Amino acid sequence: MASGATAKGATIVIDLGKTLSKVSLWDAGGTMLDRQVRPNVPLEIGGIRRLDAPATAKWLLETLASYARQPVETIVPVGHGAGIVALVNGKLAFPPLDYEQPIPPEVMAAYRAQRDPFALTGSPALPDGLNFGSQLWWMERFAPDAMARATLLPWAQYWAWFLTGNAVSEVTSLGCHSDLWCPQEADFSPMAKRLGWAQRFAPLVRAGDTVGTLLPEIAAQTGLSPDVRVLAGLHDSNAALLAARGFAEIAENEATVLSTGTWFIGMRLPATPVNTADLPEARDCLVNVDVHGRPIPSARFMGGREIETLIEIDTRRVDIKPDQPALLAAVPEVLRKPAMMLPTLMRGFGPFPAGRFDWINRPEDWYKRRAAACLYAALVADTALDLIGSSERLLVEGRFAEAEVFVRALAALRPDTAVYTANAHNDVSFGALRLIDPKLTPRGELVRVEPLDGDLDTYRNRWHAEIDASLKRTAA
Repeated sequence: MASGATAKGATIVIDLGKTLSKVSLWDAGGTMLDRQVRPNVPLEIGGIRRLDAPATAKWLLETLASYARQPVETIVPVGHGAGIVALVNGKLAFPPLDYEQPIPPEVMAAYRAQRDPFALTGSPALPDGLNFGSQLWWMERFAPDAMARATLLPWAQYWAWFLTGNAVSEVTSLGCHSDLWCPQEADFSPMAKRLGWAQRFAPLVRAGDTVGTLLPEIAAQTGLSPDVRVLAGLHDSNAALLAARGFAEIAENEATVLSTGTWFIGMRLPATPVNTADLPEARDCLVNVDVHGRPIPSARFMGGREIETLIEIDTRRVDIKPDQPALLAAVPEVLRKPAMMLPTLMRGFGPFPAGRFDWINRPEDWYKRRAAACLYAALVADTALDLIGSSERLLVEGRFAEAEVFVRALAALRPDTAVYTANAHNDVSFGALRLIDPKLTPRGELVRVEPLDGDLDTYRNRWHAEIDASLKRTAA
């Protein structure tokens, strides 16, 4: 399979995340021409949550058809990092598991006994199906016949197969807290080999490799040219990382990218190789793998989900532009009281996985509650970034980069770090474009974030003291 050459026509990026599916159209110069978005709703079959691949496929084909008159040359799939698909006889064996589906305790206990040490895989033991391996272990128990014959491939590469009929795997997806990959060795883990999973994965290719051209029936249904080529694609947070490297300030310098969405994921780009074996596994640190196969120290928490839980899903978002002045104006009173939240709403995740959520001086005012939610996210992010040794430069990208209280609080908490946002399309989709043309640079520039006024140090110290006291009470 040949690596992608520079595009001359248009490119479609299909970004199939956990919460949203997005399809965007880009011209050859890196300008986005259109974007379509669809919320994802999980299936439930036999009491088990699944990814609704059939419904996503139907919407995807309809969306691709809307671009039939465009000079589309290339399609790049991007996917979230905890979806795994089994193909049998050229068909989807069953809808893949939703990673938030709880796995029966006895199944999980048996699986955990099989896992390799964190120092080898960089994969912490995560809840539910967030480790690929736990999903595969369970799948083999409820569908043993299908799994014995299955070809396995990650979520992003499933969509490359859907469009071309050619099955491949790719390292940014395999190396995303899967338990199946050894980042330092650039090979499957001992467990993956011992249990026979490594041999069942589709052949490994690079993210920018061409998998094939559109199947005739896909071309017919969408009106796109049968000569449209499809790349293997990559993990969504790694695509954001690749986008960030388009900025000269980030490039190959010591820097960290904090990708914000359902998950807040800090991915450090070390200027020199670092030892990842001593990352604190129990605090949701992990090792990702970039498109070149290099280990990337990472830390994460479910920031978007927590914020939405705190402000309630039917209220105005904390990143909505007209509300920013009022949210900023609410901060002094939040700091004065102080009003704060203790982690963690999503137990088992983030740097305080055993923490119990609680409010201290919960504000009645709607703006103050949302401002406090942003400060909470900044405090958790600050902690997570320290765990991976983040320093010098930080780029906040994604939806919550527009939440001024959050990004400005983060800049105040980390005065020795240059904190940036970007006024350009530097998101996941733009990163996918850079697989085609690595020389592509964002048309905008990085914007240095102004630190938030106020005594954030005292607020942070009180927050950590309250967490310590809460954890001691829980342990007593």
